[in-house]
This record gives sequence, structure tokens and C-alpha cells, in this order.
Amino acid sequence: MKLTPELLKKLVRASQKTLSEEIGCDDCFDQLHEFAELELSGKTPEKAMPLVQDHLNKCGECRQEYQALLDALRELNS
Repeated sequence: MKLTPELLKKLVRASQKTLSEEIGCDDCFDQLHEFAELELSGKTPEKAMPLVQDHLNKCGECRQEYQALLDALRELNS
């Protein structure tokens, strides 16, 4: 991959959005069930678990896993 000015701008923007505390995919995955249960119960998981929300905002793979879990739980509850 060649480092282009556009790619460099994207990297700088991403680094500026980095928090002093962050979690990785493994930690996020371990907490997804709790995050989903909060959402399904009508609570605000993004306030209760801001690091998980931040990770989901940045990581497409974990976001897809979360959406699949949420869909499955909704199906079970209906």
C-alpha cells in the first residue's frame, strides 16, 4: 500500500479520535452481551459502557458481531 496524501490525512484524523483509554476487539467481544442486554432493556448502553460504544464506532467487525448478536436476541425474545 502506498502512502498517499489522502491516506495520510485519514491516519491523522483517526489518531486524533483516539482516547486515552480504549479497549481492543477481545475486550469488546467479551462485553457485547451485556451491552446488547442494556439496549434491549431500553437503557443507554453507550453511557454505561462508553469504551464499548467507542470501539463499536471505530471497528466494523465488532459492530457486525454486535448487530448479529442484537438481531439474534431480538429473535429469541419475540
